[in-house]
Amino acid sequence: MTVLSVNVNAVAMLRNRRNLPWPDLAHIGRLALQSGAGGLTVHPRPDQRHVRFSDLPTLRELIDTDFPSAEFNIEGYPSDDFLRLCEDARADQVTLVPDDPSQATSDHGWDFEASRDTLRPVIERLRGRGTRVSLFSNPSPQGLEAAAELGAERIELYTGPYGATHADADAAMREIDRLRETAERAFALGMDVNAGHDLTVGNLPALKRAIPRLAEVSIGHALTADALEYGMPETVRRFLAALSA
Repeated sequence: MTVLSVNVNAVAMLRNRRNLPWPDLAHIGRLALQSGAGGLTVHPRPDQRHVRFSDLPTLRELIDTDFPSAEFNIEGYPSDDFLRLCEDARADQVTLVPDDPSQATSDHGWDFEASRDTLRPVIERLRGRGTRVSLFSNPSPQGLEAAAELGAERIELYTGPYGATHADADAAMREIDRLRETAERAFALGMDVNAGHDLTVGNLPALKRAIPRLAEVSIGHALTADALEYGMPETVRRFLAALSA
């Protein structure tokens, strides 16, 4: 079964437009988890323009107290400050992304070979604390041997190019083929596979059919957009149904 992890960054960004406590991130997270999501994802950026550092202990407490089987996934660039946040929040999974702090959103995966010296001590540090490590990966098998050798337990497929094909069915199938090839290589190397970026109710079924062993999808933008129309509980149920289609 593929776990749905709800990324609450877009909810936090809406809250941050005013100096007010709503929408309440913990309440929205609770609605998502009550409705069947298997975890929550955050991407705390240095400028705190989305989730704030102070949100992390609140969300950790929510999971520990009321949803102990759920996971807390924290993603970001592996600076010392970021790693301390992950350690303090006792992240169940840390997804390392090669973002520049000024980027609006993640838009590419690691060059695993070129990033060996950056990633090796970080992966050792996190795994030494019992934290699962996932590395953000382009939809290409190139360099996955290095990711496995570094000790990553999972990769997260960057599905942005697939999401961008929403109006072109032929292009979508080409992207699906690239994602399938990458996943199969990761499996052969002993890693599990997550996916995230621009995934929707409409494009999830084809992805899941192509990669039946998909461990987790982390979804924020489209899920939050749908929640404006359907509400968070019904939206989570719709995404779970899409993963089972």
